Amino acid sequence: MTGSFLSMSKILNVLRNLLRNDQLILALLSVFVGLVGGAMVIALREGILFFQSNFYGAPGERLYDTVAALPWWQVLLVPTLGGLAVGVLLRVMPHGRSQGVADVIEASALKGGRMSLTTGLRAAVINALSIGCGASVGREGPAVHLGASLAGWIAKRLHLTRSLSRTLLGCGVAAAVAGSFNAPIAGALFASEVVIGHYALKAFAPVVVASVTGTAVSRAYYGDFPAFVLPPHEISSYWEFPAFVILGVLAGLAASVLMRAIFVAQDASQKMRVPAWTRPAVGGFLVGLIALFLPQVMGVGYGITDDALSDQVALWLLIAVLVGKIVATAVSLGFGFGGGIFSPSLVVGAMLGSAFGLIATGFAPQLHTGTGGYTLIGMGAVAAATLGAPISTTLIVFEMTGDYELTMGLMLAVVVSTGITRHISKNSFFGLQLEQRGLDLKGGFERALLRANRVCDVMEENAELVSQDMPLSQLRTCLQDSKSGELFVVDDDGRLIGTITLADLSETAFDPAMDLLINAADVARRKPPVLKCTDHLEDALKKMRDSGEGLIAVVDNLENRKFLGAVEEKHVMAAYNRALLRVRHEERDV
Repeated sequence: MTGSFLSMSKILNVLRNLLRNDQLILALLSVFVGLVGGAMVIALREGILFFQSNFYGAPGERLYDTVAALPWWQVLLVPTLGGLAVGVLLRVMPHGRSQGVADVIEASALKGGRMSLTTGLRAAVINALSIGCGASVGREGPAVHLGASLAGWIAKRLHLTRSLSRTLLGCGVAAAVAGSFNAPIAGALFASEVVIGHYALKAFAPVVVASVTGTAVSRAYYGDFPAFVLPPHEISSYWEFPAFVILGVLAGLAASVLMRAIFVAQDASQKMRVPAWTRPAVGGFLVGLIALFLPQVMGVGYGITDDALSDQVALWLLIAVLVGKIVATAVSLGFGFGGGIFSPSLVVGAMLGSAFGLIATGFAPQLHTGTGGYTLIGMGAVAAATLGAPISTTLIVFEMTGDYELTMGLMLAVVVSTGITRHISKNSFFGLQLEQRGLDLKGGFERALLRANRVCDVMEENAELVSQDMPLSQLRTCLQDSKSGELFVVDDDGRLIGTITLADLSETAFDPAMDLLINAADVARRKPPVLKCTDHLEDALKKMRDSGEGLIAVVDNLENRKFLGAVEEKHVMAAYNRALLRVRHEERDV
């Protein structure tokens, strides 16, 4: 009896130890996230088809075939009313905008991998409605956000550490990418390359598990088929590689134009004197106008991509769709529709590659790769440059098509296009989105911590102020009693005039004869460094080190210079250290 009791105690101890094993828990959660994430991706795709079928009567990928046969008023009305519905729904979203991959990257870097499932589900409805009504956007970005929202919500509910939460977030992303593209390898690498930011084994293993599980769920529903089917191709001569380089250059330029066009359209929409919730409707009307002449620009666009891969599109139409798709995508995303950038970048790349292939083989018939091969390479080159993910994008295109023979040409074009885009735009599309929100994650985790806090968070409002009319005798007394050794001079309206230290008084500091002749405005340093309340702590630290000032005034803006307070270097460093210790404390048991 005693032996049985001891055996049971040993078993219970083993179970307790297993339950305390973070990697085992993460492995189990990765399977769950892969299963549910894969199912949610299927639900998103079916939701898109539901809206598309009811709006246009087009149940499949080839939306443009149906749209081409519709009356003009329906082509204009559906995206306009769909945009109006999207605008109304966006009013319940954070910051009144749609959600996507950039929000996932932000959550990973600055929010410890935690996300809201409610926001994720609302975003999924908005994204499905946007694509279903014909907006020129992609479905893969919404799938990534939905899978990440599930994983981030689980991490938040289970109070996982920051490290485990970020890894689980990567599992959600991997499951979504793999389920969307039937590409398990690319799903795992995309999550590690774009979201997690490293390939450490303890993070990579659960991400792979989630990616494989998400693929299995997708294949169980859709079957094991590549997204695109190509005729057989092979690189018959290494003399073709210069052509791949040229295509890579053109792809980098096209990706830069696409990204720039989106932000130009966004600026234009924000300058319109209409309520924000009506902007998607305006964008929908403009997309409808383009679709009257080029129905191929509507929706995800994989139908025209299939045609280009099969060499079934005339050169003039390829160029027209290339330009039209860039404009339609810019209008759709810039005016507030939900959706992603990956599918549009694939379509733009397919049109560019196919057009280049027709021209190249016309000038040099010995280039036997064929138009379809150049179409594939163009797809990968534009998409990789836009997403800033050359490794995973190359694998996505490879797994979507199953064409191994063109991989070398694809890799070469991807490297060139990514380099060109980074030189022109300095960042990927997601990075540019984050920069627009005041977030720059290129400098690493420590820099992200500094940029996550603003000057107003550490500003001291009870700074030592003096009026511009204060006489020298009182200034001398105030400086002697000052804790910081620096006084801020303001006018009657509270605007900053300058600053005064003992060094600024120079020879008048100890000359009583000057007491009635000089006031604060006379001796103040008129152009001291200042900070705005909305500046990041990184900006504050840089300005302090550049100027040599340990205490800097904070103003409302640089025009009126209304004084709000002051920030000291030790307060900046203390805030940074607190944030760093909080993160390290979360990870101490990992």
